[in-house]
Amino acid sequence: MSLKLEQITKSYGKFIAVDELTLNIPEKEMFGFLGANGAGKTTTFRMILGLLEPNSGTITWNGTNLNYSTSHLVGYLPEERGLYPKLKVKEQLVYLARLRGMSKQDALKQLTYWLERFKIPEYIDKKVEELSKGNQQKIQFIAAVLHQPKLLILDEPFSGLDPVNVELLKGAVLELKESGTTIVFSSHRMEHVEEMCEHLCIMHKGKPVVHGSLKDIKRNFGKKNLVIHADFPLDELKDYSGVTKSKVTTEGIHLQIEGEHVAEKILKQIVNNGFIRKFVLEEPSLNDIFIEKVGASYE
Repeated sequence: MSLKLEQITKSYGKFIAVDELTLNIPEKEMFGFLGANGAGKTTTFRMILGLLEPNSGTITWNGTNLNYSTSHLVGYLPEERGLYPKLKVKEQLVYLARLRGMSKQDALKQLTYWLERFKIPEYIDKKVEELSKGNQQKIQFIAAVLHQPKLLILDEPFSGLDPVNVELLKGAVLELKESGTTIVFSSHRMEHVEEMCEHLCIMHKGKPVVHGSLKDIKRNFGKKNLVIHADFPLDELKDYSGVTKSKVTTEGIHLQIEGEHVAEKILKQIVNNGFIRKFVLEEPSLNDIFIEKVGASYE
């Protein structure tokens, strides 16, 4: 069972929002979707959900087209939150779950479980407008997962949450993945994608510029990061052969280098200059790769 997007194109007049996008998202996995604002992520999500019709191409889940008849299989957390402020949490979420074919009893059981999981059981009879933004977001998340979807789409699920609630929500997302849900999520936070996803796609102007497993993407990038902290000046390394980027810090220097051979040469050159407190070769971060491929930092 997998989600397949084949040659999907969506345009508005002359503007092409998504340009011949082909993706295969494996079952029971977490797939990261990255891109600056306007890259085509939300448009892609809306086409997967059947809210927008692609101009060309096909989207299938387990070989069948996604439409209203499959809506009970899909959960969606939109970036723009969309709960009714005047309604009570229980009324609203049970209603939404019943629209997706759940019985009232099952919906209440799941709702109770999730409210306790998020440490907010007392909010069951509160109106949405009485809750803080962070708690409204938790309720919106519960609305997306209450009917136990097989495919869950999360558009910026952690935006606006404090660190404690980010960890709480992350734990819930990973729990769903472990129980067999296929999850596609977009995030502005590279470290979340790096930590949680095995496969990802970086979109730029409607096209995928990087797509594949996180391990392979890092390996194929070629460059490494080298962090050196020492009790002597390291500024001269900025112009060293094989160094592609450098940043002097209070403790030493951070270098982006072309490969391990460059680190070896640098170490030989500086080893007799004084005390070296740290000399660490690191894999490139997703942020490094994003900046290189898209040409801008993603903050």
